[in-house]
Amino acid sequence: STEPASQCDTGDLQCCNSVESASSPSATALLGLLGIVLSSVDVLVGLTCDPISAIGIGSGATCNAEPVCCENNSFNGLISLGCSPVNLNL
Repeated sequence: STEPASQCDTGDLQCCNSVESASSPSATALLGLLGIVLSSVDVLVGLTCDPISAIGIGSGATCNAEPVCCENNSFNGLISLGCSPVNLNL
């Protein structure tokens, strides 16, 4: 299920090329390369993400991939941790 973008209070809005479980092969490989250890493999991670400006939300903000709200975006857009899908139109 998706939450309204306005409810994203745990982190930044991101537009990710894909959102996968941390246990997926591509996410596991990337996490390993970066030396990131997660306490749970049930976490959703966003791969290849760009920030979405909060100014445009609800009035035409676009994301051609998957809009998500992520808790940890400190890996320069390569991977974002703790992501939840959002609806940019709400």
